Amino acid sequence: MSRALQPDEELVELDAEAVRTWCARALDALAREREEIDAINVYPVADGDTGTNLYLTAEAAHRAVEAVFAASAPDTAETVRAMAHGALLGARGNSGTILSQLLRGMAAVLADGCDGDHLARALAEAAREARRAVARPVEGTVLTVASAAAGACAAGGTLVEVARAAHEGAATALAATSGQLDALERAGVVDAGGQGLVAVLGALLETVTGRTPDRPGAAPLPPPAPREDCAGEDGPAYEVIYLLEADGPAVELLRSRLDALGESLVVVGGDGLWNVHVHVDDAGAAVEAGVEAGRPHRIRITHFASAATPAPGRGPSRGTGNGSGDRHGSDGAHAHRHGTGEGHAHACGTDGEGHAPACGTGDDAARGERVPRAIVAVVPGEGLAGLCAEAGATTVRARPGEPPAEDELVEAVRRAHAREVVLLPNDTDLRETAAAAAERVRAEGVRVALIPTRAAVQGIAALAVHEPDRRFDEAVVAMTAAAGATRYAELAIAEHRSFTSAGVCQAGDVLGLIEGDVAVIGKDLTETARTVLDRMLSAGGELVTLVVADDTPPGLAADLEHHVRRGYLAVDTTTYHAGAEAPPLLIGVE
Repeated sequence: MSRALQPDEELVELDAEAVRTWCARALDALAREREEIDAINVYPVADGDTGTNLYLTAEAAHRAVEAVFAASAPDTAETVRAMAHGALLGARGNSGTILSQLLRGMAAVLADGCDGDHLARALAEAAREARRAVARPVEGTVLTVASAAAGACAAGGTLVEVARAAHEGAATALAATSGQLDALERAGVVDAGGQGLVAVLGALLETVTGRTPDRPGAAPLPPPAPREDCAGEDGPAYEVIYLLEADGPAVELLRSRLDALGESLVVVGGDGLWNVHVHVDDAGAAVEAGVEAGRPHRIRITHFASAATPAPGRGPSRGTGNGSGDRHGSDGAHAHRHGTGEGHAHACGTDGEGHAPACGTGDDAARGERVPRAIVAVVPGEGLAGLCAEAGATTVRARPGEPPAEDELVEAVRRAHAREVVLLPNDTDLRETAAAAAERVRAEGVRVALIPTRAAVQGIAALAVHEPDRRFDEAVVAMTAAAGATRYAELAIAEHRSFTSAGVCQAGDVLGLIEGDVAVIGKDLTETARTVLDRMLSAGGELVTLVVADDTPPGLAADLEHHVRRGYLAVDTTTYHAGAEAPPLLIGVE
């Protein structure tokens, strides 16, 4: 949502709605410039992903802000903290990690006031915090641009005067970065991270003035050199990133250890939750250092040599807006899932135009020749059916009290028209039926693997990690592991008085079933859902999946997202809509 100013109207204070608008416009600006920024990314590693990393970090911040507004009417302090916290959880790459710390530094000051003078102090604090987070600061980078922005508006003034001075100072400093680093000068480009920060500050200026600022014009630069001439000295082989729960002294020791192991070390965060980024040759040692310091989450390891790298100054390869998830190594399959669920569109190898050459759908039978592989999933509700179908899966609807019969599953596998099929029953009671259907189709010469998913959220987790280029056995193992790592729960309404494992329930009571057993009996859907979530997260977890039905109270999902964000710092939440004829709420914890 965007706050529209009247002609000649300028903001005097950066209130909560203005911060929300700034966050949305920053995301839009980075979306527009993502490919251009990726193309000029040559320092510290020429891996062509700075624009994408900044965009994904801003997307995480935007998601957090929207979640706060969906749950309540936040003030400025709550909004800027949500923005910074979302960026911390979703920070990607060197540039994204630094951006998250810049936002954190600003949040600490803007929580106390939101006029021009406070904004000037916020930008100064942001620049200081970012430099403190980097083990070995280098000039000619986003740090230089941030310091210049803070210096340009240090005298304070109105909100508009400060925002304009900061943007102009940053733009001027950005143009000079090409002469401050050899790698940038050889490539004929400015610093990619610095250009991203200028875009973010431009969005801030647009928010407070209502007018889109002109993009800064850089000084003429020499023609870009080929990428192989821009890489500079040989650097470490791996990028390692993880969230870390640890106390301050442990993090200081970690900084020293990682600084000795590698380079480009950035550690951001505070209050017990940190985001760690480093380039090393020994990725295992970097992870072990995190384990010794505290509890690492969401470990991502990228081998630079295997990353695709478009040439700077040339037209970059076109990709999806969240397509960098595959670049982040060990948990790349889940990287698409956090937040929107759009990543499922790639789970079966779509070609960018909605086709699924590597996985079968019901339309493939008309082509004659069988496709290499298909996924058949049983799902409750048309919403989940649509989600899985977008991912290239053939779906079978499970209606209340009407589980699909063996013949329906057999027909669905035949309709998929594939040589290899993964079958996801997504219901404990369907395992025998699904096993019988699989045996019948195997007799027809189709290779079928039955993954014993017991709930729709386990099926979603399995579908999310499917990679069609993997060998069939490897894909089945990965999908089975993802499903098995997902604990599940369901909320239902008792139809009559009954004895349960949690006690006696009355007709109309809300039942919270964890792993199929009634664990909570309540009167209110939201309160019962919170209790179920707390019980599940008491055993740990990094990602909560919520699947809500059409007849679920409108604010339930937002309330639960807010509950998780407040009580579990390192846990992310994603929500899907099941549509009609689905249980009120399904919960998955990975």
